[in-house]
Amino acid sequence: MDRFFHAKNRWIEGWELSGITRFSSGLPVTLINYGDNSLLGAEPNGINNYGIDEPDVAAGSLNLNRNPRNGTSYFNAGLFSENALGTPGNASRRYFHGPGMENFDIALLKNLRLAESKSLQFRIEAFNVFNHAQFFGPQAVDGNISSSTFGQVVRATAPRLLQAGAKFIF
Repeated sequence: MDRFFHAKNRWIEGWELSGITRFSSGLPVTLINYGDNSLLGAEPNGINNYGIDEPDVAAGSLNLNRNPRNGTSYFNAGLFSENALGTPGNASRRYFHGPGMENFDIALLKNLRLAESKSLQFRIEAFNVFNHAQFFGPQAVDGNISSSTFGQVVRATAPRLLQAGAKFIF
């Protein structure tokens, strides 16, 4: 900092800026059908949260929506239907991924030396600093064929979070 201000001053020295950037592909969308159309008697229970049944899928493009903020379905839900009676369904349980994540976290801190072996540190941290909606997680896209929100993005991670702290170092 002293290069910019051409002076040494305890108020302009000791600043630090750090950050973490995370880019991640989405997690698989889990396609489920809670009914027992397959007639196998395999209902979901506490141990196996998903039944054996899966929806039927017709040939066609999924048309994945790369921008879930626009309010349309994440995938072409019209390709899917309940599995035919006596069959487990022909769709794979997890064969495409949901939306990914682009996250930026930043921390700004100031170290203030009080004495030879004592200092005080002030810090401000911002998580998801640009407040970019993150439709990320295992349940972000509804893959339940029986649900009214099938194919929709239904969950997002936390919005921008700020925190401040102070630490006395001795």
